[in-house]
Amino acid sequence: MANDNPSRQGGQWQVPFRLRLRPLHGVVLILLLAVMLSALAVIGSAYQTRAQYARLQQLESDRDRLQTTWSRLLLEESTWSTPSRIENLARQRLDMHVPGIENTRVMRP
Repeated sequence: MANDNPSRQGGQWQVPFRLRLRPLHGVVLILLLAVMLSALAVIGSAYQTRAQYARLQQLESDRDRLQTTWSRLLLEESTWSTPSRIENLARQRLDMHVPGIENTRVMRP
């Protein structure tokens, strides 16, 4: 069994061959780190996409609900403001009436 401890030979420390890092190991390590960071970025992006899509669906649901309410309110407003209803209320509550011809004057410029 070979000694894994560095030894001193010829004035320099010698590291056994299997413990030495080669430039290829550094490249592989950098690529592995890049792949891991890329995978984490994909996971984060997928999570944000799902969260934003759920928010979009909620907002669209709110918009549809508000649009229905707005349409109902417009219909109600048009019902309350019909000329015949206004005329009936004026007659009943305010005792108003359309003036006769004898009470009407025409002004010319």
